Amino acid sequence: MTNERIRLSVGAAPGPRAVAAVVGVLFTAVGAAFVLLPVVADGLLRRVTGFGDPVPSYDDVRDLPPDLLPPDLHDGATAAPSPLRWAGLCGLPFVLLGLWLVLRVLRTAAWLDGTRASVRGALGTRTVDLATAEVRGGAIAHRVGDDAVVRVPTLIARDRDSGRRVTIPLQGPGLGSLPPAELQALADAISAGRPDQGRDAEAHALAGRLRGMAADPLGLQGPV
Repeated sequence: MTNERIRLSVGAAPGPRAVAAVVGVLFTAVGAAFVLLPVVADGLLRRVTGFGDPVPSYDDVRDLPPDLLPPDLHDGATAAPSPLRWAGLCGLPFVLLGLWLVLRVLRTAAWLDGTRASVRGALGTRTVDLATAEVRGGAIAHRVGDDAVVRVPTLIARDRDSGRRVTIPLQGPGLGSLPPAELQALADAISAGRPDQGRDAEAHALAGRLRGMAADPLGLQGPV
């Protein structure tokens, strides 16, 4: 067991990552344009029609009776916002979606620091100690092309005290299995210091399957 920090080969490949980042930037730009366009159009419309021209100062109209003062000079009066400006709020979901997509593509990462596994997503990072956590195998659906869906095996670890959970895909970019050294490191972290009986027996069995994947990355020897 080593305390060296090991970066795991998870996340999108460089090509799909670049495409997703471009799509996210486009979504953000379109949403931002939709938000700003009503504001610009409202100001332009006011200048073209003359509506909303600046009212004179109070010194210029102080001799007028109060009932003849412009509405903007009445006590407590505020200019009502144009309904056109509220239409720009429809672009906010596109801005948020684009930013989330860019952050997820660029920030997604996972690493192993001793027995502690960390997974970073778009907005935060979760860390679980694999040596003491409840661990099990799972799978997530991964779309390939237009119609094909591939189930990617995963390692799911949940902290027994806090309930914090991390999910680590066992296949990297291009749907290839993680490198043998990374699979071996995960197996060593899971089994480090655990008894091999009782509730920890399943964890040792899972570590054994990971070592089998590391020893036979192409699956030529059949199931372990």
